[in-house]
Amino acid sequence: MAVVNGYKQSENEKKLNILNLPELEQQAKEIIPTGGFGYISGGSEDEWTLRANRKAFTHKQIVPRALSNIEKPVLDTTVFGFPLKTPVMMAPTAAQGLAHAKGEVDTAKGVAAVGGLMAQSTYSSTSISDTAAAGDGAPQFFQLYMSKDWTFNESLLDEAKKAGVKGIILTVDATVDGYREADIINNFQFPIPMPNLTQYSEGNGQGKGIAEIYASAAQKIGPKDVERIASYTDLPVIVKGIESPEDALYAIGAGAAGVYVSNHGGRQLNGGPASFDVLADVAKAVNGKVPVIFDSGVRRGSDVFKAIASGADLVAIGRPAIYGLALGGAQGVQSVFKHLDQELEIIMQLAGTKTIDDIKKTNLLGINY
Repeated sequence: MAVVNGYKQSENEKKLNILNLPELEQQAKEIIPTGGFGYISGGSEDEWTLRANRKAFTHKQIVPRALSNIEKPVLDTTVFGFPLKTPVMMAPTAAQGLAHAKGEVDTAKGVAAVGGLMAQSTYSSTSISDTAAAGDGAPQFFQLYMSKDWTFNESLLDEAKKAGVKGIILTVDATVDGYREADIINNFQFPIPMPNLTQYSEGNGQGKGIAEIYASAAQKIGPKDVERIASYTDLPVIVKGIESPEDALYAIGAGAAGVYVSNHGGRQLNGGPASFDVLADVAKAVNGKVPVIFDSGVRRGSDVFKAIASGADLVAIGRPAIYGLALGGAQGVQSVFKHLDQELEIIMQLAGTKTIDDIKKTNLLGINY
C-alpha cells in the first residue's frame, strides 16, 4: 500500500481470476478506504436510479438462434474511424487514484492492452499528458467538465490536443452535483491532488469536497458550447449525459460528432430513467447520423449485447474497471475487459451473431420482468 496524505492506495499489480464482474465490488471494498469506496460506488439520494440501471436490462431478452451456422464470433469494430478490438470502452471515471496509486495511468495501460478506447476525466488523479502517454498510441478521449472560466477550459483543451487525444467528451448532465449521501456520511474530501485542477481549485482539488469542486463548474450549458468546443479544438465532440431524443438532436444540430447515452451511473438525477430504457429511443432519433456510446449499469456480456442491439456503437464501463484497478492495477483492468469480452463472445455465439454489425441487426424481445 502507498499512503498519500493519510489515504491508503492499493499498489496491486496482478491478473485477476474473475468469476463475474458484480463480485468485484465486495472484493474492492475490502481494500479501498471507506471514503474513497463510497465516492466510487455510491449513487444519488436513495439510489433508486442506480438500482434501476441494472434492472433495466431485464426489460428486453435475447432470442437464441441455433441454426445460424457460425463459430468464433469477432469483437472487432470501427468507431469514430478507430479500429478497436472490443466494443467495450473505458468511461471517463474521476479520481482513480482513490482505487490505486497509479490511477488512470494503469487504467490506460490495461485498456490499451485489450485494444479498447480509453476516456479520461477532467477530475483525473494523473495529468492528461501522463494518462495519454500510458496508452502508448492507443486512442483516447478527454472528458471536459466545463468551467465557468473559459480561459481554464481552453487550457485543458490545449493540453488535451497537445497530448494527442482523439476526441472531446463534453459532460452535460453534471452542472450541479447529485445529492450523494455516502459522501456526506463519510465527510468525504479528495485526499489526492487532481493535476488538471491546478488553476481550478486551490490545492489542486486536494482537501475539497465534491460540492466545492462542482461550484466552479458551468451551470449553463447549451448547444453553443458544443459548437464552441468543436470549433476551438477541431476535434470530434461527443456529448455525454443524453437521455432524451430531443437532446440528442440538439447536440447533433450543434455539431456533435457523437451522442453518449448515460445517467452518470445513477450519480446525478435520482428518479430519472435507467439509461438502457431510453437508449433505443435516442438511437432511433440519431438514426445513424453519428455514433452512439452507452453506459450505466453494464456488468455482463449480455448487457453489452443488448445495448448494441438497442443502438449503441460502443458500450462503456466505469465502476467494474475501477474495482479491477484496485485489485490488480493495469493487469486487473485488462482482466475485467477480457472477462466481459469472453461473456460477450459466448452470448454472440448463442444468439447467432458473428460480428458486431450482426448484433446491431438483432431484434430483442421486449418483455418486462
